Amino acid sequence: MLAAPINPSDINRIEGVYPVRPPVPAIGGYEGVGEVHSLGSAVSGLSIGDWVIPFPPSSGTWQNYIVKEENIWHKVSKNIPMEYAATITVNPLSALLMLEDFVKLKSGDTIVQNGATSIVGQSIIQLAKVQGVNNINIIRDRPGSEEVKERLKKLGADMVFTESQLNVKNVKSLLDDLAEPVLGFNCVGGNAASLVLKFLSQGGTMVTYGGMSKKPITVSTSSFIFKDLSLRGFWLQKIFSSERVADCRPMIEYLLKLVESGKLKYEMELVPFHDFSMALDKALGKLGSQPKQVIKF
Repeated sequence: MLAAPINPSDINRIEGVYPVRPPVPAIGGYEGVGEVHSLGSAVSGLSIGDWVIPFPPSSGTWQNYIVKEENIWHKVSKNIPMEYAATITVNPLSALLMLEDFVKLKSGDTIVQNGATSIVGQSIIQLAKVQGVNNINIIRDRPGSEEVKERLKKLGADMVFTESQLNVKNVKSLLDDLAEPVLGFNCVGGNAASLVLKFLSQGGTMVTYGGMSKKPITVSTSSFIFKDLSLRGFWLQKIFSSERVADCRPMIEYLLKLVESGKLKYEMELVPFHDFSMALDKALGKLGSQPKQVIKF
């Protein structure tokens, strides 16, 4: 293995609160990038020195050596920066699948999301931009929020609001010339989810893929009756456990091409393995808001 990220789901697995748990004793880590070190006699599609990622991802990427069958590995170009190869199969893939699976979007449509600074959020902004889809983004109030807004706008965000800016009677009055959002994404819950719902158009859909605030989603009766909103859930693991997993390999290639062309980028910190404990503290949020931590072995 060359590098592997610390994702929230990795922490959840270790804590024993994730729905899918590897048999213990187990090794942490779920995605990453490695270099082929040696080959079995029947392997024909890979060569020593090739860069590969486990696909579908599987537990145990936080170690120096992994032995698995050839069909588990997906070869990637060495032109891809190591930290991107190590992180492409969970967050960016989730963003692409969510944009494609729930509403048939067309150029000129609008989406809205909270958690816009996460890797999924940053990926949604850029993938929407490639598709000609407008995007509205909600971030939490924090010191330096203006700098965060500018950073997201450089990625392709059309509008960025802090939660407090949306304490108005009609959030749709803030849309200017943008169409009302037909699709929303929620990874926070609580008030941040309610704000996504307020933006949605008649018959709109909100997809929940996380709950960082650990607060429930509260939906008014009128949202269901008069706006006919739909609430859906997304779990990447469910797709990896289905026949659809084969459809994801071309999507991985598409995402890697966007990375190579500079159309998909997100904040990460490549950390040497000897600083693992510091990276873990950052990933756990003990040191405030931090970039995605990627361990280099």
